[in-house]
Formats: sequence, C-alpha cells, structure tokens
Amino acid sequence: MTVDIDKTSGPSDTPPAGPEAIKAVPVRHYGRYVSAVVAIALLVGVVYAFSQGKINWDAIPDYFFDDRILDGVGKTLLLTVLSMVIGIVGGVMLAVMRLSKNPVTSSIAWFYIWFFRGTPVLVQLIVWFNLGLVFEYINLGPFYKDEWSDFMTPFLTALLGLGLNEAAYMAEICRAGLLSVDEGQTEASHALGMSHAKTLRRIVIPQAMRVIVPPTGNEVINMLKTTSLVSVVQYPELLRAAQDIGQTSGAPAEMLFLAAAWYLLMTSVFSIGQYYLERYYARGSSRSLPDTPFQKIKANVLSLSNRSASTGGTA
Repeated sequence: MTVDIDKTSGPSDTPPAGPEAIKAVPVRHYGRYVSAVVAIALLVGVVYAFSQGKINWDAIPDYFFDDRILDGVGKTLLLTVLSMVIGIVGGVMLAVMRLSKNPVTSSIAWFYIWFFRGTPVLVQLIVWFNLGLVFEYINLGPFYKDEWSDFMTPFLTALLGLGLNEAAYMAEICRAGLLSVDEGQTEASHALGMSHAKTLRRIVIPQAMRVIVPPTGNEVINMLKTTSLVSVVQYPELLRAAQDIGQTSGAPAEMLFLAAAWYLLMTSVFSIGQYYLERYYARGSSRSLPDTPFQKIKANVLSLSNRSASTGGTA
C-alpha cells in the first residue's frame, strides 16, 4: 500500500508569533530635580540682591546706542580683527619655523613663544606704551625716522601688544594642527614632485583646519574680551567709552553693565559664526553633520506638533 505525498504543498504548521514588545519604563533622576531647584533658587537670590541696589536701570537703554558707545564698539571690532590677522599670520609662520629642521629658525620661534606666553599681555601693552621713555626717536634708516611719541600711537600700541602676543598662542595651535596630519600625506606629495610650500598649502593645511578652527574660534572670542585691557594705553575702545560716559553722567556702574551687555552680544554673534565654521570644516571627518540651531528648532517644533496631533487623534 502506497501513500501519495503532495510535495508542492507547504508545511501545515503556522510560523511562531514574534516576541512581545518591551515596555520601557524611564528611570527617574531625582538628583536632576534637586539641582534644578537649587539653580533656580540661586538665580532668584542673585536677581533679588541686584534689585535691592540703587541702580538706575533706565540709564542703560538711554546710552545703549550712544554715538560714543557705537564708536567704541566699532574700534573694538576693528582691533579684534586686525590683532587676530597678525596673530594668525604670525602663528602660522612661527609654527612652520618651530617644525623646521633648521636649528636657528626653530630656536628663534621657540624663544618668541616662550617670551610672549610667559609675560602678561597687560605688561606687554604698558611696555610698548612707555618705550618712549627709553627711545626718543625711532630710526629705520632711509625708510622712516620720527619721534617715538608720534610713531607709537595708542592704536599702534594696542595692535602690537595684542597681535604679537596672540601670535605666540596661535603658533602652538597651528603646530598641533600640522602635527595632526599623517606624515604619509607629506611623503606622498613629495613623491609626486610637489614642493614643501605647495605641500603645506594644498595638502597639510586644509586637513589641519579641522584641528585649528575650534581653538582659533575661542581665541577670537578671547581677543574680543582682551581688547578691554587697551584702555590703560588711552585707546578709546568700548570699555574706555563706557567709563568716560559713566564719569560724566554719574552712572559708572550702569555703564559697566552696558559694556558687559555689548560684550555678551558680540561674543554671541562670534560664537554662532564659530559654530558654522566648525561645521563647514567637519564635512570630511563625519558622516552626518550636526544640525544647525535653526534645524534643531524646526525639529522640536515638528515633534511637538506631531505629539499634539497624535494626542488629539486618540482622544
């Protein structure tokens, strides 16, 4: 007796059901609530303490866009940009000299960095301002000759003091960025017949920018705040203008608050620019770029609208 088996028919058993969905229960972090309450209490305490003082808050908006304040803001930004240009150019040159195999150039770069990083920038500004007590004339041979007091103006004093000091810090930042590039890149470019200068310009520096840009952005913001020190050399930047207005208006503390508000505004704008610049140079190092602040706001708004829509649909 034979039994016919239908080989075309599939198995009669049904597939097993999939695993049940796991219900995740979020962990409650009570320490976060405690720290939030403490932070709010401290903020309220600071606000209450300032509210008890005899501060003429109306003077701040009255002088916020004063011509002297705006002129000081413009001179602060100009001094920041020019000092950073000197610092970046000088820093790149010093970094290349420091990495050179020539012992003379590397030693000169090391001494420069050691000296300017080892002395306070305020001392350097005062020294530049008072060199007229030592040198009566500045004599550059057939190119330039004049009295030191006419040559070393407050603007030039501030520019040299800040720019030359910044070059020492930028040299170390640039050196770290150049060392972050693999040596095989340089060896391959030399094997292709590229010169050392062209290798730096085309191969090494573009890749080193990912390391150089973030600390350079911090240096720009720090330079913006450091410009307040040049008030000691009689340069009329933002802090100097605010102090002059405070002495004549009878509101010195209020004008300092005004200057602090302008510094916060400018550093916030610079921070946004730094974020986008870092995002630009991060294109080759990460698969997906971080969201911009506007993209984050848009994503949060969409998530809130989706939640409200889903809540309304289930109700």
